[in-house]
Amino acid sequence: MTALFNFQSLLLVILLTICTSTYVHAIAPTFMNNHKQGFIGIFWKAARVGERLSPYISLCCVFMAVSMLIGS
Repeated sequence: MTALFNFQSLLLVILLTICTSTYVHAIAPTFMNNHKQGFIGIFWKAARVGERLSPYISLCCVFMAVSMLIGS
């Protein structure tokens, strides 16, 4: 089953995309700043969300980790 059909997996993929994009943007900011349009622009936007909402993203990651522990 893909992550599109399972809501919890979809949220996990979105959170991992935001966290990974934010990390890559911190390491190589010129790469993402030069590619704001197109497919890579999605990752630039995810990096912006991760930078601006980092406390909320962190809380969501902790919540997802706890829910994964409880669910398994």
